[in-house]
Amino acid sequence: MVNNITNYKNFNIKKKHKGSIILIGNFDGLHLGHQKLFHRASILKKKTKLNVGVYTFDPIPKMFFFKELKNYRISNFSQKLNLFKKFKVDFVINQKFNKKFSKINCKKFIENILYKKLKANYIFVSSNFRFGNNREGDVKLLKSLEKKYNYKIFEPSALKTKNKIISSTLIRSLLQKGRLHLANKYLGRKWSVEGNVIKGRQMGKKIGFPTCNIDIQNYVIAKLGVYAVKIFIEKNNKSFKGIANLGYRPTFNQKKILLEVNIFNFNKNIYNKKLTVQFLKFIRGEKKFSGINQLKKQILLDLKIAKKY
Repeated sequence: MVNNITNYKNFNIKKKHKGSIILIGNFDGLHLGHQKLFHRASILKKKTKLNVGVYTFDPIPKMFFFKELKNYRISNFSQKLNLFKKFKVDFVINQKFNKKFSKINCKKFIENILYKKLKANYIFVSSNFRFGNNREGDVKLLKSLEKKYNYKIFEPSALKTKNKIISSTLIRSLLQKGRLHLANKYLGRKWSVEGNVIKGRQMGKKIGFPTCNIDIQNYVIAKLGVYAVKIFIEKNNKSFKGIANLGYRPTFNQKKILLEVNIFNFNKNIYNKKLTVQFLKFIRGEKKFSGINQLKKQILLDLKIAKKY
């Protein structure tokens, strides 16, 4: 059974959550490297009987500092929250990352937030964690102040595969290259996006292949092309098989990237419903076809592949 989780918007937390085990980071994607931290924290939780909390940031600091960085996230906050529940987290502090917060002196962050507000007993961070004004704070500083502020730092070694560190950066790169199998392997699950069904130009319907159009918001743009997918519709316990096209639809001279999903054996109106689209297999890259007939032929070939998954 998935446990309940308290979601705080700032560090003014309830008394029962003070003195906890705190994991700090963006945790974008919650990949196997992150999961190593959560596993270690859950072992400590059993041993100490303390609550486990996650201190995370929204937007991701890099997206705050580089406003042009639009399509970057591997997962959105609601997906992260569901994964935190799965990993037995008791509470989350979703810190709004803004100019004021970015200017906090790193030592003041430790003293005023980690010590006075959270009274953290144990703190889990990755080795590359940086914080405070101009990112002056690091793990070395946190460790040097352990005794003064009565906490213990855990910095598990990075999880590696073939001499590469499993990281959110690596997974973004794999998705962009169409190496979905490896990205899913390092995520420990199938990569998925959530989005509302929006009204499109009905091009799919006109060629006998109706699709749901989904706004992908700030998700990382995976390699443009066709994918075998599994679809979950909000307030519906069933999952559906389908095929998706991520791209500009060059045959129709479109200018905006869109995720179009065809759900097999499904004909209900689901405009404005939230869908979760799970990416199972990269089938082929995006192509421009000479006309509708050539496109239809290719769609039939793509469907044969997608239906195997």
